[in-house]
Amino acid sequence: MATIHSLFLCFLSIALCISPATGNAVLEGTYSNASVRNTDLLRRQIYEIAANEIGVRERGGDNKGAEISKYLAYVGLGDGYEWCAAFASWCYGQAGRSKPRNAWSPALLPKARRYIKAQLLEGNVRQADLFAIYSSQLKRIHHVGLVKAVHGQMLISVEGNSHDRVESRRRPLTTIYAIANWID
Repeated sequence: MATIHSLFLCFLSIALCISPATGNAVLEGTYSNASVRNTDLLRRQIYEIAANEIGVRERGGDNKGAEISKYLAYVGLGDGYEWCAAFASWCYGQAGRSKPRNAWSPALLPKARRYIKAQLLEGNVRQADLFAIYSSQLKRIHHVGLVKAVHGQMLISVEGNSHDRVESRRRPLTTIYAIANWID
């Protein structure tokens, strides 16, 4: 009986090695679970980097200050520029991500990275995704921030250049123009 059992295991092992379809399916399942865990850790890391900056304020107004300079320098700018997108980019950079890296708010929400309406309704938005606020006066996205969580009809965020500082806010989902995923 032990011989038959060993023989069966041997044939099964060979079949898994020879059959690309079966072998890949087993490997993909293992890889996929590890990938999800790594993605969750990365999202948490990006959020924590952002949350640790809560309380940073402009010094002297006009988009200036030591910490603000650090965010702006990350995207190649000096003092005096709007810095919400630079802050979001800097947070991703501190977590080892090379993108996004841009000071222009609309650049952080390209259509290829945005959630579609069905995904939003299904609750696919996750921590460290980026959200955008649209200005009808400017006719473009004018502010971005990082998602902490979505609770019911509210988005909880961490965002730079909000009231001249880094802060956590609660925003009604009806005020959110788009949400983008830079991680998956």
